[in-house]
Amino acid sequence: MEYNKSDKSVTESVDILAKNVVKYCCCKDYTISTAESLTGGMISKFITSVPGSSKVFELGVCSYSDRIKNKVLGVKKETLLKYTAVSEQTANEMSAGIQDLSGSDIAVAVTGIAGPDGGTDENPVGTVYVSVRFKEKRNTKNLRLYKRYDNLCREDIRLLTTKEAFEMILELTKKAEVV
Repeated sequence: MEYNKSDKSVTESVDILAKNVVKYCCCKDYTISTAESLTGGMISKFITSVPGSSKVFELGVCSYSDRIKNKVLGVKKETLLKYTAVSEQTANEMSAGIQDLSGSDIAVAVTGIAGPDGGTDENPVGTVYVSVRFKEKRNTKNLRLYKRYDNLCREDIRLLTTKEAFEMILELTKKAEVV
């Protein structure tokens, strides 16, 4: 699918999703924290752009380096060596780490390759892992944006990752409440 860079609908949908996440968290008295690598704080930015977000937003960590992933979020050195920073295992440990650090009900972590450089045959640009935790529940996805869209630039990848993260938050929290 060709992603139309001039299409503002993605940005608008991210704004709407962020408002929905904040509103949902306010209604349920849930707190949320983020651990972001490739998005560089974009998820936190969209959350804190919503009036009332101070009632629900606990903490955001921009953990670009492996050292910070390990030191602040508790991602094991062994995980980083064996699986690399761009892996499901690292995303899972990042979300667990931010949830432990903040005590929040909801934790979201993202890691991946936004490009334009850094991709490999195994992990091309657009490889993105998102891990969302809601209390004891967890959902992790490899978004594989490189398979779903053509000609994505760095900003496109970051924005689409943010959108998917918000969708995963709403999906996991609502699904967990039904059970």
